[in-house]
Amino acid sequence: MLMELDFEKKLIEEANRAEKLAPELHSRYHGKIEIFPKCPIRGLEDFAVWYTPGVAAVCREIAEDEDKAFDYTNKSNTVAIATDGSRTLGLGNIGATASLPVMEGKALLFKYLGGVDAFPLVIQQQEPEKFVEIVRAVSAGFGGINLEDIATPKCFHILERLKQELSIPVWHDDQHGTATATLAALINALKVVGKRKEEVRIVVFGVGAANYATINLLIAAGFNSGNILAVDSRGILGRHRDDLKGSYKWRICEITNADGIEGGVDVALKGADVLIAASKPGPGVIRKEWISEMNDDAIVFALANPVPEIYPWDAKEAGARIVATGRSDFPNQVNNSLVFPALFRGVLDVRAKGITEEMAVEAALTLARFAEEKGLGEEHIIPDMMETEVFPMVAAAVGVKAIQLGIARREMSFEELREEAERKIMVSGRKLKVLMDSGLV
Repeated sequence: MLMELDFEKKLIEEANRAEKLAPELHSRYHGKIEIFPKCPIRGLEDFAVWYTPGVAAVCREIAEDEDKAFDYTNKSNTVAIATDGSRTLGLGNIGATASLPVMEGKALLFKYLGGVDAFPLVIQQQEPEKFVEIVRAVSAGFGGINLEDIATPKCFHILERLKQELSIPVWHDDQHGTATATLAALINALKVVGKRKEEVRIVVFGVGAANYATINLLIAAGFNSGNILAVDSRGILGRHRDDLKGSYKWRICEITNADGIEGGVDVALKGADVLIAASKPGPGVIRKEWISEMNDDAIVFALANPVPEIYPWDAKEAGARIVATGRSDFPNQVNNSLVFPALFRGVLDVRAKGITEEMAVEAALTLARFAEEKGLGEEHIIPDMMETEVFPMVAAAVGVKAIQLGIARREMSFEELREEAERKIMVSGRKLKVLMDSGLV
C-alpha cells in the first residue's frame, strides 16, 4: 500500500511539473508550429515560377479541373483541425481562442507522426449550423477535416453534415480515433485471455462521444450488439430508458442490452468479461468490488485522463487480468495518437473522398496485427507511439481499403503506399532533427 501511495504521489508531481513547464516553453517558442517553404529559393527567377507570373498557368489549369489542386498545391497534404473549443480536454467550454494550444499540439503530432501539414482552425461560433457553414466555406484549401474538442451531442450533427456535404475526408478524432485504438487493444486482449468477440459481454461505462463511437465500431467489427451494456450516469441503457427517447443515446438503447437488464454499473459488471470506461477522471470512479464481480480473466480499459477511473494495480488486485489506460506511463496505453496521423496519411495519399467505418476497422486490425507480431502479453496488447514503423503500415492499409471501397481518386499498391508514407514521415523527422542540431529549434 505504501508503494502505491508513493507511486500516486509521483504521478501527481510529474503532472504538476509538466504544467509548470508548459507556460514558459510555449512562451519561448511562441507556439509549436510554423509554415516553412519546401521549394528552393535561389533568386528572383524562382519567385517568377512560384509566384507571378508563372503561377497563373497553374491557376488556369485548376480552374478547368479542381482536382489538379491535389497535384499543384499542398492541398494533398493539408488538414484543418476545426474546433469551437466547447469541450477542450477536461477543461470544458473554454472557447475557441483558449483551445488553440491544444490544436497546435494536435498539429505537431500530425506532422511528426504522419508527415501531415495540419493547421488549427479555431472558430468562434458555437451554433452547429453556422459552424458547419464556416468549415464548408473554407474547405476548398484542405485535403481533409479533423474535428476536435466539440461538445456532445452537437459533435454528431456537425460530423454528419460535413460528411454529407464535402468530398474530402471528415473525421472526429475524439470519437473515432479513440474508438479505433480501443478496438485494436480489445482484439488483442481477447487473444491473450482466449475469449471470442462474438461471445464476450462488454460493459461500456460513459456514453459520450468516444464510447458512442466505440459501440458502433465494435458492432461493425463483428461484436454481438446484444451482449453490450452501455451505462450512463443514470444506469444501464435499454428500451426501458424512456428518458432517452429523442436523444442520440436512444439508438444505443435499441441495439444493445438484448436481455433488458436494468440497474447501475455495479449490476452491469456482474458476469461481464470486458469493461471499457471513458467517463470522468478517478480514482474511485470504478470500485474494486465491482471488478471482483466480473468473470475470470476480466479485461478493464479505464481510459479517463489524466487519472483513470481505477488505478491498474487496484483493478488487478480485484481480479482483472488485463488493464489498459490512456496514460503513457502505464502499460497498454490506448491512445488516439496511434490512429489519426497514420489514418490521414493514408487517406491523403490516395486522395480519398471520405472515411468509413470499414477503414477505421482496417486501421484497428493493422494495429492489432503489428502488436501481435511483436509478441502479445498482458502488458503488451497495442503498439506504443515509439514503435514508429507501425504508422506507415496503418497508412497503407487504410489507403488500400479506400481504393477497394471506390472512394479514392488515386490507386496505389499497399507497398507503394507504405513506402510513400514512410518517406514523408521520415522527412518530417529529419527536418526537425536538422533544425535542432543547428540550434534553430
